[in-house]
Amino acid sequence: MMGELALRYPRNSLIVSTGAYENSAASDARFPQPIDRVRIRATRSRTVQGLALWTWRAGALAKRWRPGFTWCGELKPAGYPARWLTGRHGIPYGVIVYGTELLLIESKIRRSRFKRRTAGSMISKAAVIVAISRWTAELARDVLGLLDVNVPVETVPLGTTPSYFRPGVDPSAVRAKYGLNGGPWLLTVARLEWHKGIDTVMRALPKIRAEHPETRYAVAGVGDRLLQLQQLQRDLGLGEMVRFLGAVPDEELPALYNAADLYVGVSRRHELLAEGFGISLVEASACGLAVVDGDSRRSRGSSGSGSGDQ
Repeated sequence: MMGELALRYPRNSLIVSTGAYENSAASDARFPQPIDRVRIRATRSRTVQGLALWTWRAGALAKRWRPGFTWCGELKPAGYPARWLTGRHGIPYGVIVYGTELLLIESKIRRSRFKRRTAGSMISKAAVIVAISRWTAELARDVLGLLDVNVPVETVPLGTTPSYFRPGVDPSAVRAKYGLNGGPWLLTVARLEWHKGIDTVMRALPKIRAEHPETRYAVAGVGDRLLQLQQLQRDLGLGEMVRFLGAVPDEELPALYNAADLYVGVSRRHELLAEGFGISLVEASACGLAVVDGDSRRSRGSSGSGSGDQ
């Protein structure tokens, strides 16, 4: 979400402070804003060393640029340097929350007084919490109640760029690359995790094919459950009916949506994992693709089924 915000801020009105990734320079070039990379890999930003480096660098940026507000793209780890900037420089900060991190915090603060104190210290000093869906906002208020702190919570559903995700994008190259000829094709774009509901679609596919024999299912994404999902594919005898496409580059997504016949996003809560907002549902819809959404209050905000998020 912060990447999309940064793209839309007026030039020279925002500076982004974040960790380093492989090929960061190529990614940074498309932003009109300066991107300041802390000299540590983003995957280590939660370590003591990472937090210390990030906090020191944030302080240096604050002295140089004198910002009036800090946005945290997530509660942890970005909340730590933001909390320090408030105490040291008096700069207010807001936190964007998504859903799963709140479920984790809720679980931890119920079990640990230490976690309750640290979470309360970070959250209570925020000027505002911005939730990406109404369900996420409700969960944020539940967590605030457990912490006995009062912070305004606002809901700002995610959106997409209609000039980029649109109908009429030629899908022929994507069809050829990923073997998506024939069909009709169902499509899911998601990380390969249980809470995304990919296994649900796979189990339903034989019944769908009983009425529509040529139907096949394409899944774009990577994740920890690939081997389990491939085993389920074998157990159900799905064979070529299901195709795992792997990581699809962002620039190919509009064509991929246009290559499909129906988008399926049936996410669910699984243990402490949940989808706060299904951005791929919005992208697919913007491409003119019909969408099947699960009966889950976490995703209703993205499909417009009556939650009031749109």
